[in-house]
Amino acid sequence: MSALRIGVLAYPGCFASEVFGVPDLLTMATHVAGPDRAGYQVSVVSPRRRVVASGGVALTVSPLREVDVLVVPGFELAPGLDLDAKLAPLTGEVAAIRAHAAAGNVVVSICVGAFLLAKAGLLARRRATTAWLFADELARRCPEAEIRPEQLVITDSGVTTTAAFSAMYDFALDLIREHSGAAVARTTAQVALVDDARTSQTPYVDARLLPQPGDEFSRRVMRRLDQNLADRYDLAALAGTFKVSTRTLLRRFAAETGQSPLDYLQSSRVRRARHLLETTDRTVAGIAAAVGYRDPGTFAALFAKHMGRRPRDYRAVFRRAADLRRG
Repeated sequence: MSALRIGVLAYPGCFASEVFGVPDLLTMATHVAGPDRAGYQVSVVSPRRRVVASGGVALTVSPLREVDVLVVPGFELAPGLDLDAKLAPLTGEVAAIRAHAAAGNVVVSICVGAFLLAKAGLLARRRATTAWLFADELARRCPEAEIRPEQLVITDSGVTTTAAFSAMYDFALDLIREHSGAAVARTTAQVALVDDARTSQTPYVDARLLPQPGDEFSRRVMRRLDQNLADRYDLAALAGTFKVSTRTLLRRFAAETGQSPLDYLQSSRVRRARHLLETTDRTVAGIAAAVGYRDPGTFAALFAKHMGRRPRDYRAVFRRAADLRRG
C-alpha cells in the first residue's frame, strides 16, 4: 500500500490548529505503525502564494496539486458574523474544492469548513454535519442537504464533514483506522490522549448558546415548563394557564419554535439531567424523579435517544474525560 496523499487547504483566516491538527496526528500514526507500513504524505496547499491564518499566523503553503484527500479546515465564525462577507473572497478556494471533488477524490471539511463545501455545491443531496452551534445556519443555507448535527463524522459519496473543532481528531482516527488498521488507530489515540470512543457531539451541546427561537408567547410557555420540570406533563392545564385552547397552544408554539411543548420539555429535562449526572452523585432513579419521570427505564431510554448514551454510561464517560483533563 502506497502513502496516502493528504492536502490541507489553507486560506486567509482559517484556524491554524485545524491546518496542523490532522497532519500531526497522522505523523504520530506513522511512528506507531513503524517504517514497514505505508504512511501519509501531507502538504499544506493553497491557490494563493501567501496565507495568514487565524491569530496572524503566516503559513508556508505549496501550490495546489492532486491529492487523495483534500482537508478543508474551519475558520472563526462567531454568532452574528456576516458569513457571506467571510466567504465572498474565497472564490479560488471554493473552485479548488469543486475541482478536486469533480476529479473523483475525497473532500473533507473540519467544523465550519462545511460552509465552503456548501458554497462549492458538494452538500446537495448528501448527509452532512458541522459544529452544533452553526448546524441550523448550514441547514438554512443548504436546504437540499440532510444536516445531522448530532453526529461527529459523516461520509457520504466521497464527501466527509465533521462536527466542531476537536472532531478533526475523530476524522483523523477514522482515516488511520481505514488506512493503517484498528490497532494503529487505537494506539495513536492512547499516545495522543484522544478519545476514540466518542459517537456524538450531542453531549457537548449547550442550548443556552443556541439562538433562542420563538416570540414572547412561546418563551413564556418555555419558562413555565422549565420551572416545573418535575411535574407531570398536562397539556390541558398548560393551555389553561395561558388562557388558550390546547389546539391554539400547540399551533402557536409550533409556529414560533418549530416543535411541540412536549418536545421542548423533554429536551429541557435531559439538559437538567445532564447537569445532575455531571455534578452530583445522585442515583439515576433519583435524577429521573427530579426531572419528572417515575420510571427510571423510561427516563434512561429518553436520555439515550437525546444523548446517544444511557445515563450511567454518560456519567462514566464524562468523569473519565474530566479525569483526563485534570491529568
